[in-house]
Amino acid sequence: QVQLVESGGGLVQAGGSLRLSCAVSGSILSINVMGWYRQAPGKQRELVATITDGGSTNYADSVKGRFTISRDNAKNTVYLQMNSLKPEDTAVYYCNADVVRLSRRSLNYWGQGTQVTVSS
Repeated sequence: QVQLVESGGGLVQAGGSLRLSCAVSGSILSINVMGWYRQAPGKQRELVATITDGGSTNYADSVKGRFTISRDNAKNTVYLQMNSLKPEDTAVYYCNADVVRLSRRSLNYWGQGTQVTVSS
């Protein structure tokens, strides 16, 4: 059993900051790519940022320069530091991880989502 538990969402004014966390627990051998996605009302889920186990990062153009993804491999946790937030960043943010189980089988998992609301 593998669980992804997110925290850190909330309501913030435009220009403010939030930090999301996602802790992965369970029968884990290793975690490859970890990432954050978001889904706004009436829109499809979209990539926000990803990070490999080696620390290579990838960002959506809309968040470059404002958001920073990082991870703590010892804690199986990924973070998303969000600065200069805009109302258009309002969405449910989902954590995602490619987990190698103890069986050495690699599976993709999603968190339950955390709401981020940016007021203008």
